[in-house]
Amino acid sequence: MEENDILREQISEIVKNQIENNDPPETKIIYKQLTKNGFNDFQSRQMIGQCVALELFEIIKMEKPFDNDRYIRNLKNLPKEPFE
Repeated sequence: MEENDILREQISEIVKNQIENNDPPETKIIYKQLTKNGFNDFQSRQMIGQCVALELFEIIKMEKPFDNDRYIRNLKNLPKEPFE
């Protein structure tokens, strides 16, 4: 399995856990909004995963702490791509 596939699976697992555990609650709220607005399950989870990936990049590459406020802002801006 390639490195990108492993990372993709891990991000998918993070999104799944956030939705199932309602933590943060905004993830589940945004997921429901996206699916209600015509995006399928895969598309909705993938968009949320982009927000997760951005935070992971900041943590790993930029050595910054997880920024929950930025994460929530990016979730609320979906389906626009996260940019912060």
